[in-house]
Amino acid sequence: MDIIISALMLLYSLLTGDSSSSADAKQLAIAYLNASAGETIIQPEDASIAGEPGRESDPNGSIAKHDPEPDTPPIKGIYVTSHIAGIQSRMDPLIKLVDDSGLNAMVIDVKDDNGYITYPTTTPELLDFGTPKKFIPSIDDLMTKLKDHNVYPIARIVVFKDTVLAVKHPELSYLQADGTIWKNGKGESFVNPYRQEVWDYNIAIAKEAARLGFKEIQFDYVRFPEGFETRADSLTFSKTEQSRVDVVADFVKYAREQLEPLGVRVSVDIFGYAASVPAAEGIGQDFLKISNNVHVISPMIYPSHYSTGWFNLKAPDLKPYETIKGALEDTHEKLKDDGELTPIIRPWIQDFTASWLGKGNYQTYGKEQVEQQIKALHDSGIDEYLLWNASNKYSQGVNYD
Repeated sequence: MDIIISALMLLYSLLTGDSSSSADAKQLAIAYLNASAGETIIQPEDASIAGEPGRESDPNGSIAKHDPEPDTPPIKGIYVTSHIAGIQSRMDPLIKLVDDSGLNAMVIDVKDDNGYITYPTTTPELLDFGTPKKFIPSIDDLMTKLKDHNVYPIARIVVFKDTVLAVKHPELSYLQADGTIWKNGKGESFVNPYRQEVWDYNIAIAKEAARLGFKEIQFDYVRFPEGFETRADSLTFSKTEQSRVDVVADFVKYAREQLEPLGVRVSVDIFGYAASVPAAEGIGQDFLKISNNVHVISPMIYPSHYSTGWFNLKAPDLKPYETIKGALEDTHEKLKDDGELTPIIRPWIQDFTASWLGKGNYQTYGKEQVEQQIKALHDSGIDEYLLWNASNKYSQGVNYD
């Protein structure tokens, strides 16, 4: 490994001249050097990334994005927890579901909602900040199985909701007046998007996922905690003059510029309602700014997540077609002037029953309700989607075409 890194260092040194024509090669050398080392040895040069002569860039100054997987067919996938992915008797039926249907992809936890890295890793940079588990005992065996079955593998990385990192490094989280780490009502902690260390740690996980064979990195919880604007003044955390919206958008931009040279797509999960409002300032999500810097945007447009009044509906969960149709009308409207920056729109849709909404506000979701959502997607010009069920129990007999 030392020989490889030395060779890449030599390559980098040969490409660091002033010629603008070498800018792409310089950035590619940096990306591959850092990926091979498993840590960030050389930071991308800001001058080479934003506005350098000879660089193709978007109006916001970022490197123009190019889809690293342009020949990929429309993706239709399911969510799979790391616990399920690591148990053959539970994973095999899901593989069979994909084999026997119009599905072709799986979104698998690589860093989960608690912050655990879900497979054994020996990468020093990941061990410094993270805590690996053996939920997936052999990640290599899993990747081989997915490849054998022609499953498009997407690595889900939960970014700023990270109780494990907050406990391990409290300085990267939010501290209360008594010095303890802030937790939400579910006992979960978040880490601070203003901290570069948090950015680099999550991108290091993504780079390892790319080396393992994942074709796409899906970042989730790319935001501040819900309701953060009501408690920010009572918490201690480092920050700059940047707004929450801008710092989140800058993370996404930085992640794509780091990962695109490795040949993987970058996607982001985002609240569905973010397409229907100017910007979610409190949590730092601006639908357009994030969309401009990803290859795929995945709004979570579950009917159960919309309250009374949305799209003129009394109980959106009871109207899956109308809810999805309304959400996508707002999404298209939001992106209508985005031109070449428009990402693939691949929404998350609902394959679970939201009984917590109470009598009269929910229905049991199954084949009919899933197909109504898929029809709304097709009628809105969308042919990609992901199905969410936290228990990975998906409806039988669904026509996914």
